[in-house]
Amino acid sequence: MIALGADHAGFEYKEKIKALLQSMNVPFEDLGTHSLDSTDYPDYAHQVSLAVAAGKAEFGILVCGTGIGMSIVANKHSGIRAANTESVAGAKLARQHNNANILALGARLTPWETAKEIVQAFLATPFEGGRHQRRVDKIHTLTNL
Repeated sequence: MIALGADHAGFEYKEKIKALLQSMNVPFEDLGTHSLDSTDYPDYAHQVSLAVAAGKAEFGILVCGTGIGMSIVANKHSGIRAANTESVAGAKLARQHNNANILALGARLTPWETAKEIVQAFLATPFEGGRHQRRVDKIHTLTNL
């Protein structure tokens, strides 16, 4: 299951992502926003991050104007590895090397066709493990300082 969240700037992309996921037969939960009315991006980033961190969703997708604010908030949560991605290559590498579990997109920076390809690549790309697992393990621990 994919947890979806967006602020007002990302609302239209979130709606398009919902249609894309439906066409791919991928289950999702829409955690808001549900209109173009002005909202605060942290509200939705927290909800999606909590769903992923609790195991209620395998992945999360967040959309705001740039993806930056959403990724900053999401990465405050333990166990979350959110990647703000503007390219297909970046989405693949975020999954392969970083085991990213939340994708953040910027609706004002990324054309829809590119965003669509990013979502597809993110969801289709597995984590490579191996040498990357050691590095990912160090993300959520302070014992290596």
